[in-house]
Amino acid sequence: MNDNFNFRRHLAGVFLVLGGMATMPMAWSHEGMDHSAHMAAAAAADVKRSEAKYLMPKVTLLNQNGQKVTLNKALDDGRPVMLNFIYTSCTTICPVSTQIFSEVQAKLGGQGAKIHIVSVSIDPEYDTPKRLLAYAKENKTGPQWDFYTGSIDDSVAVQKAFDSYRGDKMNHAPVTLLRAAPGKPWVRLDGFASPDVIVKEYLALAK
Repeated sequence: MNDNFNFRRHLAGVFLVLGGMATMPMAWSHEGMDHSAHMAAAAAADVKRSEAKYLMPKVTLLNQNGQKVTLNKALDDGRPVMLNFIYTSCTTICPVSTQIFSEVQAKLGGQGAKIHIVSVSIDPEYDTPKRLLAYAKENKTGPQWDFYTGSIDDSVAVQKAFDSYRGDKMNHAPVTLLRAAPGKPWVRLDGFASPDVIVKEYLALAK
């Protein structure tokens, strides 16, 4: 069995858990059912790979340590970048996306220190720096992994810049974006790309 088959089998187990959430009280079922539908749709189709150039908005965000960060400068500091969108109260798509990034971080080992991993919150009203820091610690992220939050307008601007805005956090879809260096095109992976697929893409970009 290849790595993609194993990863899809892992996702199938996730779907079984999510199916159980649908029988829980309404406070759980609304989010669980909506996100489960998105995940099932993503798993049913192959990961879509594309390349594009995106114009970064000049917004100021806060990282998990409460420090102000100018996003375009943070992404253009010379390091390769791997980016996704999450929110900390999400119980379905985001934990899987974060776990995938954690496994990529582990698989890259020492090489992983060279890449800037970025997760931008799409629920900035709830995701304060304190909550993002707790989320980072819970997921044992490395020092090269930053979590960003800010105003709603700034969060939406970033999502739109990467063609990832879906109008509401309940409608978000998994996407991984990678770039070798400032000025280079972004590789976009729509869907749940496996850690091995992402590592392969990164190593190809890093050559």
